[in-house]
Amino acid sequence: MKESKEELIGYLRKMMEIRLFEEKVMELLARNVIKGASHLYAGEEAVAVGACSAIKPDDYITSTHRGHGHCLAKGGKLPEMMAELCGKATGYCKGRGGSMHIADVTAGNLGATGIVCSNVPVAVGAALSVKMRKTSQVVLCFFGDGASNNGVFHESLNMAAVWKLPVVFVCENNLYGMSVAASRCSAVQDMADKAKAYDIPSMICDGMDVLAVRETIKKAVERARKGDGPTLVECKTYRYFGHSRSDPRAYRTKEEEKEWRNKCPIKQFSKKLVDNKIFTEQEIAQIEKQAEEDVESAEKFAVESPYPNVKELRDDIYAPSPTELVNGGAIR
Repeated sequence: MKESKEELIGYLRKMMEIRLFEEKVMELLARNVIKGASHLYAGEEAVAVGACSAIKPDDYITSTHRGHGHCLAKGGKLPEMMAELCGKATGYCKGRGGSMHIADVTAGNLGATGIVCSNVPVAVGAALSVKMRKTSQVVLCFFGDGASNNGVFHESLNMAAVWKLPVVFVCENNLYGMSVAASRCSAVQDMADKAKAYDIPSMICDGMDVLAVRETIKKAVERARKGDGPTLVECKTYRYFGHSRSDPRAYRTKEEEKEWRNKCPIKQFSKKLVDNKIFTEQEIAQIEKQAEEDVESAEKFAVESPYPNVKELRDDIYAPSPTELVNGGAIR
């Protein structure tokens, strides 16, 4: 392995944090501590961690409705994340974004969105900004296999190709768009093939292998930084939970779920580190224990944090008030 021991520890710890965070979120949803919808990322940790490890702190990402892992991998902090999901004033968006709309602009996370594929044009816009400002930044754009069937996906790829924008499109192909299998709604089985229509190069990697993802994304990022334009990377992966908490996963077999759980990115990576005598099993257990304590601490912080003050309800709203509309002549 080319990475340092410190880097390898970081990848493993971050994947464990994401997994344990998601399991804690599932528990808090069941207890109604977290309200509303939440779309968990467990199983896909290697994609977020591998991809974000291949970019710099001042690079950007755009995320999806299944975005907790992306936020944490891009430098998000567990307490602020958990507080946001609990709707508390100490969350990243003061509790107003919730699970699906977390943004952490200071860390380069331009935000998650609950509308499938709507972050893809945002990524292209950010990449256009990078090019116009003549910086060396790149943009990672995460989206699912279902989003690649959306019209705006194709418009965005076309514009990014025409303008040679520094954006890497990262398709997390977890085989299902909600409950519909990708094989039933896409004319091609490899989403990477869709890049051919726009003369964009593409690569496919094992999305359950953090080092494979990192290596693949690094190549795409280097290409973007050189000014050679966008790349589409498809990561083959799998979500452990249903689309959301209301999904009983009746469309998947237990055998299929077992097969993918056997490819668990955390177990695979831990075994590789032990087999290569980089870590002992005891050291890995200690890393997991620390991650558990950090998630427990984040839960405590979130639960004990205050809700937003109702007097601040209209803060950060950029639409004009009805009075301003009338005075400005918009309403007559």
